[in-house]
Parts: sequence; C-alpha cells; structure tokens
Amino acid sequence: MKKALIFQGGWDGHEPKQVAELLEQVLSEAGFDVKVTDTLDTLAQEELTSYDLIVPNWTQGKIEADQLKALMQAVESGVGLAGLHGGMGDSFRMETDYQFMVGGQWVAHPGNDGVRYTVNIKDENDPLTEGMADFEVVSEQYYMHVDPAVDVYATTTFPVAEGPHTGNGTVEMPVVWTKKWGKGKVYYCALGHVAEIVRMPEVTQLMRNGMVWAAR
Repeated sequence: MKKALIFQGGWDGHEPKQVAELLEQVLSEAGFDVKVTDTLDTLAQEELTSYDLIVPNWTQGKIEADQLKALMQAVESGVGLAGLHGGMGDSFRMETDYQFMVGGQWVAHPGNDGVRYTVNIKDENDPLTEGMADFEVVSEQYYMHVDPAVDVYATTTFPVAEGPHTGNGTVEMPVVWTKKWGKGKVYYCALGHVAEIVRMPEVTQLMRNGMVWAAR
C-alpha cells in the first residue's frame, strides 16, 4: 500500500483542515495509507522518503530551513508532490527554492472571490484529464507566475474582472500543471479556494488523478 503525508495549516481562510480531510478521503479511496499532520515539525522529524506522496496544504506561513531542506530532498529522491490553490501555490512566500520546486507562485486574483470563469481542458484524452470537458467555476481566478518548464493540462483566460492588468489584453493562464524535481513528480492545481470548491466533481477528479500520478 502506498503512503501519503498531508501537512495542513497556515491561513485559515483556505479552510486547511476541511480541505485536508477531503484530500485524505480521496487518497484513502484510491488505496493510500494517509497521515495528516498540522505541524511543519513533521517534515524534519520523520523520514519523508518512507512516503510515496507528500501533499502540502499550508497557505503562507514560515518554514524552517531544516524542514524545507527535508521536503525538497525527499521530492528530489523520488517522493511525489501534489497540491492545490494557495495550499501549495502560495506557501512560504519568502522561500524561492520552494517556488522553484512547485513550478509557480500565486501573485493575484483579480475580482477576488466570486468570479465566474471557465477552466479549459487542453486534452481530454490525457490520463490526467481523461474524459473531462471545459467547466465553469465561481471562485478566485488565480493569476500565477509560472515556470516555463511546466507541462500544462488546463488553463483559464484573463481578463474577466476589471483591473490594471486588463491593458495587457488576453492572457492564457495555466490552472493545472506538472513538472519534475529530481526523480520526483510534481502536480499542481490552482483551484480549491475552500472546501466547497474542492468538492466540485471536476476539482475532485483533477486532484485524484494528479495525486495518484505524482505518487512514487
């Protein structure tokens, strides 16, 4: 049986505990033995290479050097990394090495919460998005700074909400991507502002596919 570690915490607005519970359920149904922790101490205190998958769910916050080193070395050795929204794409804002590993960083959500926008699936035949069609979300629309090395599986188009960014014209923004970090596979989905969004069938499917794919 594969093993997964979810570490949850940080800014409460993203409902880290509730979202972690949903991701735990998805992984358990996929046959994983799952541990959920609410302290970053776990990263330095446990042998992370004993896990096949690590799921960050920690918005903002501060991580200690030994904790980050252990996490990054585990992924480099082949442990998978998968997460969503600010729980992985807006963790530890001062740690550029972490952002390098993840493949991007949140910088804005024009219009804030409640924006209606479309998520465009690039290839419905790819295993990560198999059978999926474009769908609408009413939530935050994440504007990301993205590593050009990532492989993109779903996108959204800006602008929807008004703002100073609109003068740049139409921009296609990645929503779902993957990349490699050493021997480890990295998966990110920008959706999932709160538990209600994670419960959407499309978001649940994306996370199930992505977490299973990323696992060693």
